[in-house]
Amino acid sequence: MTSVLIVNDQSLQRLGLRMLLAAEPDLTVVGEAATGADAVRLSAELRPDVVLLDSGVADTDGIATIRRIAHPSLLPLVSELTGAGGQRPRVLVLTPASRERSAYAALRAGAAGFLLQDATPDELTAAIRIVAAGDAVITPGLTRTLIETVRQQRPVRPLGGEAGLGTLTGRERDVLTAVASGWSNAEIAERLSIAPTTVKTHVSNILAKIGAHARVQAVVFAYESGLVRPAA
Repeated sequence: MTSVLIVNDQSLQRLGLRMLLAAEPDLTVVGEAATGADAVRLSAELRPDVVLLDSGVADTDGIATIRRIAHPSLLPLVSELTGAGGQRPRVLVLTPASRERSAYAALRAGAAGFLLQDATPDELTAAIRIVAAGDAVITPGLTRTLIETVRQQRPVRPLGGEAGLGTLTGRERDVLTAVASGWSNAEIAERLSIAPTTVKTHVSNILAKIGAHARVQAVVFAYESGLVRPAA
C-alpha cells in the first residue's frame, strides 16, 4: 500500500484528489495539507511514501517546502522518526502549464516528479506509483523545457559539486548517460549487457556520489556537468 499526503490550498481539489485515490486499491491518503508549513509538519508526522504537492500552495516558497521535505538534514523530525536508513517522502509536483519553467528549480530542490495539472487520472495514479517505487516522472511535454532551462541557466556550481562527475567510474558514467536519455533500468540492462540488479546498484551509487536524492536529479546533473549535452 502506497501512502499519499495531498497538499493543495483548494479544499474542493483536495476532496477530488482524495476521492480519486480512494478508488485505487493500492493507494491510501493519510493526510491533507493546505499550506507549505503544514505539508512539512505532516510529512514528518505521517511519513507518507509520496507527497502530492500542488504548485499553487503560496503561503511559503514552494521550492523551500520541497527542499525541507526531501532533505531530512533540513527536517530533523523526519530523520528522528525514520532513522538514518529510513526512506524520505518523495515529492510529486502538480503544476499548470504556465509554470513549466519552475520544474528546474523544483527538481534541484529534491522533487522526484513533475506532472502537469491537466494529466488524466490514470496518468496521475501511475505517476504516484512510479515515484513511490523510487523512479522519476517528468511529463513528456516538460522534458524539452527542462533541458532548455538547464542549457540557459547552467549554474556556476553544478548539482553534486565540481568533483561529482570525477567520482564516477566509467561504467557509472555509461549508466548515468543512459538514465539521462530516458532509459528504464530494464532497457539499460539490455543495452549494456548487465543484470537489472547491477543497474539498480549503479544508480544507487551514482545518486550517493553526486549527492542527489532522486533519479530525476541525476538527469539534471548529467546535463549540468556536461556529461550529456542537449541536442541542438
